[in-house]
Amino acid sequence: MRILAIESSCDETSVAIIEDGKKVLTNVVYTQAIHQKYGGVVPEVASRRHIEKITLVLDEAMKEAGLTYNDIDKIAVTSEPGLIGSLMVGVNAAKTIGLAYNKPVIMVNHIYGHIYANYLEHDFIFPLIALVVSGGHTELVLMKKHFDFTVLGQTLDDAVGEAYDKVARVVEVGYPGGPILDKMAKTGKAIYPLPHIKLAKDSFDFSFSGLKSAVINLYNKYKAQNLTLNYNDLAASFQDAVVDVLVSKTKMAAQKYQAKQVLIAGGVAANSGLRARMQDEMDKMGIILTYPTIKNCTDNAAMIGVAGYFQDKEKLSSIYTTSN
Repeated sequence: MRILAIESSCDETSVAIIEDGKKVLTNVVYTQAIHQKYGGVVPEVASRRHIEKITLVLDEAMKEAGLTYNDIDKIAVTSEPGLIGSLMVGVNAAKTIGLAYNKPVIMVNHIYGHIYANYLEHDFIFPLIALVVSGGHTELVLMKKHFDFTVLGQTLDDAVGEAYDKVARVVEVGYPGGPILDKMAKTGKAIYPLPHIKLAKDSFDFSFSGLKSAVINLYNKYKAQNLTLNYNDLAASFQDAVVDVLVSKTKMAAQKYQAKQVLIAGGVAANSGLRARMQDEMDKMGIILTYPTIKNCTDNAAMIGVAGYFQDKEKLSSIYTTSN
């Protein structure tokens, strides 16, 4: 089973070909660096870049794999969530290829793709808990079998990646904020008192807006009093608060549902502080921890191909069948 996968939900144009849900024959990713000068992704700019690059990325992927569209069995494409203009480029490309070559198109949820990015490198052991952390999402998900998702909790305001970007913007260290603050935190000390917001004792939900506001207020206080604020220490203090909340709630979910495995998924899964703290806690609990390699943490089509494979295998809906 060869699946051609397309991902265009935000600012990466990616095409991959996945064989039997595991083997990556090709995974081409074009990242739109233009957004760095804006300090964030501009939707209109992103969709225009996708239009310019989608056929080039498709051609490169097919050439790299040494295949033709006749060698493809099905097509998987990110259909939600994401920037609507960007999503439309990928979905229309997938449907066009499906119609031209009479191939079924599988509509895949982007979040499911991030979870299945782990499967590219590690098998799943159920029941498992997936911590999905990215620029737009923060969720705890229970899986008892393939493509069985129960959302236990989610952010009530800012996603964790969004909070990183906003803090980075305040202290003017650049975009994207996550990798920059993570690097700064390694050389800093968590000396500034910031809130570790855990909500109700038994809640799996998250809230990062208050933490973000606390950082901004601290920054403004030091600036108003003409005091020196150590940005590396601030990054370490902010990251310590974020990681503490993420790890504690993941532990609570793993204990309650007797998880055999914990996955970290999404762009923030690349965060070294989160990986290290989660590894320590899971080792103490005797639970297997997995997370993708750095290249598979960010948006890419390979993860969409794997998710599409299992969605099709479980004979689930969201499949657009084309016919001439």
